[in-house]
Amino acid sequence: MAKQKSYDMLNGSLIDKIVLFALPLAISSILQQLFNAADLAVVGRFASPEAMAAVGSNSSVINLIISFFIGLSVGANAVIAMEIGAGRRDQISDTVHTVIAISLISGFSLIAIGFYVSKPILILMGAPSNVLDLAIVYLRIYFFAMPAIMIYNYGSAILRSKGDSKRPLYAMILSGVINIILNLIFVIVFHLHVIGVALATVLSNIFGAGLVLLFLIREEEPFKLDFRKLAIKKRYLLRMLQIGLPAGLQGAVFSLSNVVIQSAVNSFGSDAIAGATAAANFDFVSYCAMNAFSQSAVTFTSQNYGAHKFERCKKVFRICMGCGVGASAIVVLLLVTFRYQAISLFTTDSEVIRFAMIRIMNSFVFHYLIGTYEISGGCLRGMNFSLFPALISVFGTCVLRLLYIFTYLPAHHDFATLFRVYPISWLFTGAVTILVYFIVRNRTFKKREEMT
Repeated sequence: MAKQKSYDMLNGSLIDKIVLFALPLAISSILQQLFNAADLAVVGRFASPEAMAAVGSNSSVINLIISFFIGLSVGANAVIAMEIGAGRRDQISDTVHTVIAISLISGFSLIAIGFYVSKPILILMGAPSNVLDLAIVYLRIYFFAMPAIMIYNYGSAILRSKGDSKRPLYAMILSGVINIILNLIFVIVFHLHVIGVALATVLSNIFGAGLVLLFLIREEEPFKLDFRKLAIKKRYLLRMLQIGLPAGLQGAVFSLSNVVIQSAVNSFGSDAIAGATAAANFDFVSYCAMNAFSQSAVTFTSQNYGAHKFERCKKVFRICMGCGVGASAIVVLLLVTFRYQAISLFTTDSEVIRFAMIRIMNSFVFHYLIGTYEISGGCLRGMNFSLFPALISVFGTCVLRLLYIFTYLPAHHDFATLFRVYPISWLFTGAVTILVYFIVRNRTFKKREEMT
């Protein structure tokens, strides 16, 4: 039964397996974003622009705090995939139990962290006074979902490492449907507004995490989860950190730059916040389509790299890059064409829509460029070189953006000018990451071939 839930990544054709593996990932991520967007749509339609801004102003804060821990799941995925490729199945069980233990510790730690930092961070970001109190309430409740979010992401990473990307999708679909139903009940029926959508997020994520745990408990050895075996084994933790820590730090620093950008957005008022937040959902859908192939690149490269099948690693890069950038470009084309119809799902306020259109036409139209560094970086992580893409992204998507925000933007304080920072940073980061990928790949493969 277990074999039917995974793909043989080491033999046979690649493109069909990569697409079939990536498709559930893309659908899962897009659905997750659509379900998150339901929070905005419900409060935007049935509450007020202030409530919508309160929910939207928290996204960059949430990403900042959890990105580090989510990055570690990339390490878990890569380490287990390498063990599969190298035939070290005896080490997989200890890795699985270490990963789940880390997810539990991370999740419960984030509840405490989120409660105490919510207000100071939102004040530091300059959240408007008419939004601040609602934003604090939403964020503090949201953080009670963190243990479930960590379990879902780390558990899904374990399943993906063996080629199973479908069951995490099933869990996401069911929890997302629950999220939408609870949103409508809490907001429309009970008039809980911001509190309602936050509670819906917590409860639906608990359900999704429970399903992922059930999948792992019913797995066959060595992937089977036994709570009595939960322990953090130093050896496997260090291997996971070697790959996951740079990815986590990259995500955290990347989110930090977005917090600064969000602060700049806040200076334009609550309508600008609501508009930028609504338009950001376009970015997320495009990113999900591309990121599925980035995650596929990590898993497929890790297994084949562990098995010393270097020509297949090269094919993985070509297939994932072409499919990932292409999928993102198609999403961009469709959403830009129907941008007014899509934005109207979130709001009918003309001023909010005006700000949303500015972000879309100055940033989102170039969104496919993200694939150039996400996918090449994923291949580097699959080869156990996680530091390089992290350092490049830190400079390109954080330092470069901060320089732009603090030097160029003050002299050209305009909403469109603000969002042009994104394509500039994507173009630079993508070009450098691809160059580094080819340099590292050629040297590493040549060295390993000489050793064998």
